[in-house]
Amino acid sequence: MRRALIAIALAAAAAFPALGAAGPAPTRPGPVVPVDTMTSSFDVDGIQVILRRNAANDVVAANLYLLGGTRQETEATAGIEPMMLWVSELGTTHYSREALRLKTAQLGSAIVVEPRPDWTMFGFRGVRAAFDSTWMIFADRLMNGTTDSAAVNLIRAQVLSAVRQRRDSPDDLVQYLADSVAFAGQPYGIEPTGTERSIAAITPEAIARYRATQLVKSRMLLVVVGNVSRAQVERLVHLTIGRLPEGNYRWTPPADSAVHADSIAAARAASVLVPRALPTNYILGYYTGPSSTSADYQALRVASAVLGGRLFAEVRSRRNLTYAVEAPFVERAISAGGLYVTTVSPDSVLRLMRREVRNLQNGLVDRDNLEVIVSQFITEYFLNNETNAEQANFLARAQLYRGDWRVADRFVDELRHVTPDDVRRAAQRYMHDVRFAYVGDTTKVSRALLDSF
Repeated sequence: MRRALIAIALAAAAAFPALGAAGPAPTRPGPVVPVDTMTSSFDVDGIQVILRRNAANDVVAANLYLLGGTRQETEATAGIEPMMLWVSELGTTHYSREALRLKTAQLGSAIVVEPRPDWTMFGFRGVRAAFDSTWMIFADRLMNGTTDSAAVNLIRAQVLSAVRQRRDSPDDLVQYLADSVAFAGQPYGIEPTGTERSIAAITPEAIARYRATQLVKSRMLLVVVGNVSRAQVERLVHLTIGRLPEGNYRWTPPADSAVHADSIAAARAASVLVPRALPTNYILGYYTGPSSTSADYQALRVASAVLGGRLFAEVRSRRNLTYAVEAPFVERAISAGGLYVTTVSPDSVLRLMRREVRNLQNGLVDRDNLEVIVSQFITEYFLNNETNAEQANFLARAQLYRGDWRVADRFVDELRHVTPDDVRRAAQRYMHDVRFAYVGDTTKVSRALLDSF
């Protein structure tokens, strides 16, 4: 519902875009970095820790980021890291499956696994009074999770079932296919949760080897948000994960797409079409964006929002050709942008999408409308960062993508400093070579149209 309301607001701002010259942009001061007295960063036994003291509630979120994500895997081993963590729910060296579930339930805590292309996040959410006890269970699962064959077989069957269900959901299938076709030959083309083939090949021995070689402190970033002290966090890390091997991993973002543009273009396949008898057709395409350290990063984020608003106004509101249309911005070390729609008239919508992309590349956004769109972004930012867990994710992205967690506090100012010229430049530089996935009635869509972006 929140996304729908924001899309409507953006559409209203973009309903009558100015395509002519907007005049010179006013001179503005650079972003000001506020002083964050709640957050600190320190090292414990070789593990970087970011702690944000939040006394507003008793909830504590602890996120441990295992860095590298799909770059630590291959097509053949995709999904092994989250599998290792999921299997640990069924027991450790010190806890049986039943004891783990009972203890976690008594503490009122939840342990989560979130595979992402740039990292795997293993963390927990609990209350302040249970922080120490939850941490010890969390750390034991990480360090001493079972590799019992029965446990591995059970989780493998569950993961395989979930992976196969991608075929049953058109949205899930088009997402999976779009990632695969757009980022073929890149680490981002590897599915973080694995494929049927890779999951089926994961054995207890493979998990044990992976834990022994990949579970090292140099791959770890710990972010804790909640009303806990530095001394408390230091003590718990020192007693547990601080005893893991150091390793020699060094986090670096993936190579900038511009450096490997030729190889990426060569590796990409043509758009993929999957015939399905469905009430509507699902279309999703991606293009490669700038690296997170580029000045274009926030500009493309805003340009995607402008395009999304225009598509909503034109395709849904005016023409009634869809219920869902958007221009997603994919936030990663190397970003991506996209075009998504479900529609019974794919060719008509694709022509409108292509026209709106060209308009954005050739014209200037009205400055007043741009300010409305940025204001909506800021509203969404604060709504999305209400929870301690999301604050932890935001701090981690700033640290890993920009090299400094303090950059998180510049987010609002950076958005406000995006100009109409910045939006046009980002659209021209990145909104091309879109590779689409299509699921639905393939007789209703022109491949030439899909390949014309």
